[in-house]
Amino acid sequence: MAEYVCNPGHKKQIMAVHDAMDVLNGKWKISIISSICYYNKRRFSDILNDVEGISNKMLSKELKELEMNKLIVRTVHNTQPVTVDYNLTQYGKTLQTIIDHLAEWGLEHRKMITGK
Repeated sequence: MAEYVCNPGHKKQIMAVHDAMDVLNGKWKISIISSICYYNKRRFSDILNDVEGISNKMLSKELKELEMNKLIVRTVHNTQPVTVDYNLTQYGKTLQTIIDHLAEWGLEHRKMITGK
């Protein structure tokens, strides 16, 4: 049996995963990012409908954190009534591949568990 030798480079990778999860942590952030990612531009009510179970207060909090981490941008339009759109920033768009891979894995996982 081959013995696994700890590679010092792995520690850096594990820390990088930890850093990423620090920004994307919680029950809602990935789902919110997915909603904006797949539809390109979303209004608050759209995201609220897409992300099943999230409250107004929690969505507002999560959007502020995503904006603070430069993953989304909030645009207020001078309309009557005022409308607000959320888009991914260029930096936020770098998550597209991860979101796509998570979706693929999620579909496969559902098949594995349910047999469908």
